Amino acid sequence: MTDNIRESNSNEVRPPWRKPVVLSALLHAAIFFFALVGWSWSNPTHEPPPRSISARLIMPEKTQPEPAVKPKPEPEKAQPEKKPDEEKQKELERQEQERKAAEAEQKREEERKKALVREKEKKAEAEAKAKEAAKIKAEAEAAAAAKRKAEKEKAAAEEKRKAEERRKAEEQRKAEEKRKAEEKRQAEEKRKQEEAERKRKEQEEAKRREQERKKREEQLAALASQSKQDQALAEQRRAEQAAASKARDARMQSESEKYEGLIRDKVGANWFIPSSAQPGLVATLEITLLPTGELVSVKVTKSSGNSAFDNSALSAVRGISRFPVPDDADVFNRYFRTFSLQFDPKTLK
Repeated sequence: MTDNIRESNSNEVRPPWRKPVVLSALLHAAIFFFALVGWSWSNPTHEPPPRSISARLIMPEKTQPEPAVKPKPEPEKAQPEKKPDEEKQKELERQEQERKAAEAEQKREEERKKALVREKEKKAEAEAKAKEAAKIKAEAEAAAAAKRKAEKEKAAAEEKRKAEERRKAEEQRKAEEKRKAEEKRQAEEKRKQEEAERKRKEQEEAKRREQERKKREEQLAALASQSKQDQALAEQRRAEQAAASKARDARMQSESEKYEGLIRDKVGANWFIPSSAQPGLVATLEITLLPTGELVSVKVTKSSGNSAFDNSALSAVRGISRFPVPDDADVFNRYFRTFSLQFDPKTLK
């Protein structure tokens, strides 16, 4: 059956690119290309490590490509003499095996390169993560340091503020103590001055009172002497005044009695008692005159009970144009400016 297949294959018409020579050239070119690509990938560019991270990358050992497993040659059998087509067929099979081995090698090489790429990516990712972690750590440390610094500065500022407050409070306390001491000193000094002033004034007052006492005693002594003289003069003066007053009163009394009699006579002459008047009727009139003797007013101060009797008395006073009055003003003012006159037929007629 194998022979039949080979015969059928040898009888097929192959395209030019499937010829053994062309296939071998293409296979070697592909191997050379992948070898170049793999070499360039296996030598990655060196990136500088981050400043704050020290890392060591452990590269996996490169796996050597397994040699292509060559099929065990079958034991040669006594065969009839090979034909040229069979030789060609074997050559094609050998080339096919080489191609498969090359493809397997290429596949392994690709897997190795992919592993290198993945390893490189993992390394880059690890480096990026380490860099990011280092950055985060650095930022956290910086933030913590800044926070500690801020807290320290805040604590220092608070301590400074408290120290300043304590200093100010101490200064204020000292100033207050100084002020109170000064006030106490001034008050004590003022008290001493006032006490000294009070004593001085008391001494001056005592001295002044003593001087006044002596002066009064002298004055009293002088007055006592003068008083005796004055008393004698006063007694003499009072006696003289009493005598003069008595003489004047007597004279004024005599003068008043004189003019009172004249007025009574003139009024009595001008009084017409009504016929209806009963015996015992008496009326009292108040008369006010001018110093010239002219009548100012007249009124009944005590009625007789008989209007005709009273009116007759009023008419008698009003009928006199000028009353006889003394020329002495003292006598007139005392006795005749305002006086009362009793109308009694027994005494006035």
